[in-house]
Amino acid sequence: MYRNTKNVPYYVFGRGSLAQLGDLLKPRREAVDGPVVYFVDHFFRDHELIGRLPMEKGDQLHFVDSSSEPEVTRIDAFKEAVSAADSRIPCCVVGIGGGNALDTAKAVANLLTNPGKAEDYQGWELVKNPAVYKIGIPTLSGTGSECSRTCVLTNIPKNLKLGMNSDYTVYDQLLLDPDLLATVPRDQYFYTGIDTFMHCVESLQGSYRNAIIDAFSVRAVQLCEEIFLSDDMMSEENREKMMIASYIGGMAAGNVGVIHPFSAGLGVVLHVAHGLGNCLALNVLGDIYPKEYKQFRTMIERQGVNLPTGICKDLTEEQYEGLYRGCIVHEKPLTNALGPDFKQILTRENLIERYKSI
Repeated sequence: MYRNTKNVPYYVFGRGSLAQLGDLLKPRREAVDGPVVYFVDHFFRDHELIGRLPMEKGDQLHFVDSSSEPEVTRIDAFKEAVSAADSRIPCCVVGIGGGNALDTAKAVANLLTNPGKAEDYQGWELVKNPAVYKIGIPTLSGTGSECSRTCVLTNIPKNLKLGMNSDYTVYDQLLLDPDLLATVPRDQYFYTGIDTFMHCVESLQGSYRNAIIDAFSVRAVQLCEEIFLSDDMMSEENREKMMIASYIGGMAAGNVGVIHPFSAGLGVVLHVAHGLGNCLALNVLGDIYPKEYKQFRTMIERQGVNLPTGICKDLTEEQYEGLYRGCIVHEKPLTNALGPDFKQILTRENLIERYKSI
């Protein structure tokens, strides 16, 4: 059986293209009697970007705290806030920010047309009704959230980090403006951008392969090497490359390996942001990804990036157990990377020792 694959139907790409958002929203306003609901990274709370949004009377603006990963309870609260402010279904949901804000917008758009809570839809093909029409505008690039079919959510009580994996989660329209990357703090730009490199090399080294995903992955890795091995990863040219790499890499992001599950443990237990978590993961997985580890270390040094240390030092036994369980629960990507006997390689002791070295 071959899966019928859905990608984002439309995108606008180019410097200054944010100015076209009003034109993209116009037909939605005419077609549906409901507000536009914006979910914007809290970084922009007092930023001039807010004044550039084509907001009209009745539209809603919600700021997403990107200092921690999206949690199912927060998604539920956003859904309730949107419905309480206006009982009508929105004509459009707009996500503006990094993967956190983009995933939040996707998750809320799903919940607005499907009953229940966010945790009910963590898994594969659980969303039954089409979501509210949505537009994604990344201001960080690397996670590929703008074009993936999932929105990754943390479920603290269940010690789980898992997405709403569904064709209904895919954005209907993207607006890709490289100028929006110019204000990203340098370390954050690297942590997020390098995610493209990581999920693509994981895909290329796994057993779940197909020629189309390989083609996307190869090109995205090449772009990342050009960006992060250059003298300035944030030059105007490299910002454009980074946005392209994230877009095409995101379409190849479904079959990851060990890095992402390892990072998921950090996200669930210590609330480490996804991009940074991936960097910390690869930094202790050099035996599994030796070539990529060496490239990664060269990139960090070339770009002058700071990688925190001591994050997992002197944790409780309960926390170490949570890290282990938060990683090992991801059977599909671990099997993709290491085979069905992955638990014999990544034993509890092996994983906890790796976490302790972070």
